[in-house]
Amino acid sequence: MSAPHFILFFVDSPERSAAFYGDLLGAAPIEASPTFAMFALNPGLMLGLWSRHTAEPAVTAPPGGAEIAFVVADEAAVRDRHAAWSARGLTILQPPTLMDFGLTFTALDPDGHRLRVFAPGEP
Repeated sequence: MSAPHFILFFVDSPERSAAFYGDLLGAAPIEASPTFAMFALNPGLMLGLWSRHTAEPAVTAPPGGAEIAFVVADEAAVRDRHAAWSARGLTILQPPTLMDFGLTFTALDPDGHRLRVFAPGEP
């Protein structure tokens, strides 16, 4: 089996979500339509934003059951990203918190999908 190539989030409005992620990632989608948008994250990994109203089979799960994690270099970078995302108006679900894997915080996208930022701690 090959490695996964896509993360798919089911969203209310792909156009609104594409604008949000375009700003957050500093990149334009590589594909966009009224029902779907796609961003290249890393080589071989894409983020798809699919209209929850047109996906088949019908989407029955609410957002927030999974998250995208962004690894940063150190605790200062976690705090900087937290301040930047807070200033952008993102809902912060968890403020910077020291956990067993390092300093982390969690924000929400406009649909309620979780976005985690963390700096790996010492093993």
